[in-house]
Amino acid sequence: MQVSVETTSGLERRLTISVPAEQVEKEVENRLRRLSKTQRIDGFRPGKVPVSVIRKRYSDAVRYEVAGELAQRNYFEAIMAEKIAPAGRPELAIVKNEAGADLEFTATIEVYPDFEVAGLETVEVEKPSAEVTDEDLANMIETLRKQHATFAEVTRAAAEGDKTFIDFVGTVDGEEFDGGKAENFELVIGAGRMIPGFEDAVAGNKAGDEVVANVTFPEDYHAENLKGKAAEFKIKINKIEGQELPEVNEEFAAKFGVGDGTVESFKTEVSKNMQRELGQALKNAVKEQVINGLLAANEVDLPKALVEQEIDALRQQALQRFGGAEQQNLPELPADLFTEQAERRVRTGLVLGELIKGNELEADEERVMEQINTLATAYEDPSEVVNYYKGNEELMQQMRNLALEDQAIDLVLSKAKVTEVTKTFDEVMNPAPNNA
Repeated sequence: MQVSVETTSGLERRLTISVPAEQVEKEVENRLRRLSKTQRIDGFRPGKVPVSVIRKRYSDAVRYEVAGELAQRNYFEAIMAEKIAPAGRPELAIVKNEAGADLEFTATIEVYPDFEVAGLETVEVEKPSAEVTDEDLANMIETLRKQHATFAEVTRAAAEGDKTFIDFVGTVDGEEFDGGKAENFELVIGAGRMIPGFEDAVAGNKAGDEVVANVTFPEDYHAENLKGKAAEFKIKINKIEGQELPEVNEEFAAKFGVGDGTVESFKTEVSKNMQRELGQALKNAVKEQVINGLLAANEVDLPKALVEQEIDALRQQALQRFGGAEQQNLPELPADLFTEQAERRVRTGLVLGELIKGNELEADEERVMEQINTLATAYEDPSEVVNYYKGNEELMQQMRNLALEDQAIDLVLSKAKVTEVTKTFDEVMNPAPNNA
């Protein structure tokens, strides 16, 4: 086998590979002989068809089949011999496939970019710290109470959190429009589901009241004919239901599967969950900043094949969110929807991978077990989860990969410009959107 490698463009390489004629002819001849023992041809007994007859009838097809298989086999031998790590599948093309001549084919592939991670000292990170306070715990329990609230009819005026049941008719320039009319429509005050100003007209009024809401449709409203239009809604309030929050007692605690069902155990369990989620949020906040800094400092050529694979993965995830296999009639989601995210994922993987490789990092088994133990605390029987992971090598490898990523992040942090900041639980868990 002879191999030549040329750079066609960027990360693309073309391998030209030739396989000796003797090897090709030997494989073709062997297959023709096997066919002579299995083919049924009129005028010949089964298994007694002369090879010359088989050759005349099947030679071209057999040679084509042999060429394809030899190309696959020799391609793998070629990339091993040339120490090439392809990023994705090759595009194989037969160039020459003639009797008595060497088989010649090309393999067009992309390779991984060759680079060193730079600029660790330029990465700037704001490292937050936070604690779960008694007030945070009280707020979380109040949120859980609201999630398990019941509703009962009230005679007072509608207030924040109430369910109202209303009839309404909307008009634009005195004319009704499609979708602008409903009966006994359920509206939760403060949910923000309606056009700005609509809920305000209902709040503060009682059942039986009739009110008018003068509103303006947003410029980005989904209905083209209503964008930016002023509208009037005549509203009748039929019924109001107020929230009734459950008491924090043993019955309430039992809903969350707390071991002994006591209120104190419930609060302890909620606090532990908040601590775990806070720890993960703090870690993710730092990790995202480190990755942003690394990507800004390292421009890397991306193999198209890897980006396309990531796009396919993201597309499948999106389809699963839409209902997966049940959504057979959904059109294929365009690649443009996922390209930016896919490119970021691939670039991140390449940079972190090179950082790990370049610094010869190996997974710290103690850290691996810490991650598994932390994950296990979310389950009723943590020891069972830990043992399950230990008994599954694939899951253990996934955790080692996560540990390696964390070790790479720590390496960057040891050289980056890090500023310590103190934040509240709410600031960490519900960060303000970045409009930059």
